Amino acid sequence: MRNLLFEDIEYKIDETPFGTWRRFVYPDGHLFEEFTSHRKMLGLPLVHYTRGKCPETGKRIVAKGIIAIGRLAMGGLAVGHASGGIIAIGQLGLGILIGIGQGSTGFYAIGQLAIGVLFGLGQVATGYIAIGQFGFGRYVLAQLGYGRHVWDARGATPAARRFFQPLMNRLFR
Repeated sequence: MRNLLFEDIEYKIDETPFGTWRRFVYPDGHLFEEFTSHRKMLGLPLVHYTRGKCPETGKRIVAKGIIAIGRLAMGGLAVGHASGGIIAIGQLGLGILIGIGQGSTGFYAIGQLAIGVLFGLGQVATGYIAIGQFGFGRYVLAQLGYGRHVWDARGATPAARRFFQPLMNRLFR
């Protein structure tokens, strides 16, 4: 396969009323595409989407926008394998407010490893309120929990029972 990094790249450019698509199909059939909306907020595109490796650099472009979607994404709402933003969804979701993913952080975190400040829900969860197989926090509902008020396989403190009982009643009617 020839090295495209030393050649001029001819993208297929499509202008739509909402934004610009930039596409390139590699000789082996792999696709690179990027969408950037015309509308901007705070200096960022309202929507930025990326897919594949840029033929000019051979690397993935980080999607950066108010709504960012791509393998690597950063923005207000970031969706991607590795994502960071106010709300982040992905295998690695590093959120400020909400993180959802296999590994996640945020004030509210949901994932296999959920490192939350206020709330964590996951196999391993931390937070003021932590619910998971292993939980660490102030109010903990877990198979094995550590914290001030814990309800786990070893028993329940009265405060943990009062705190989680309404949830248990709703879940197991």
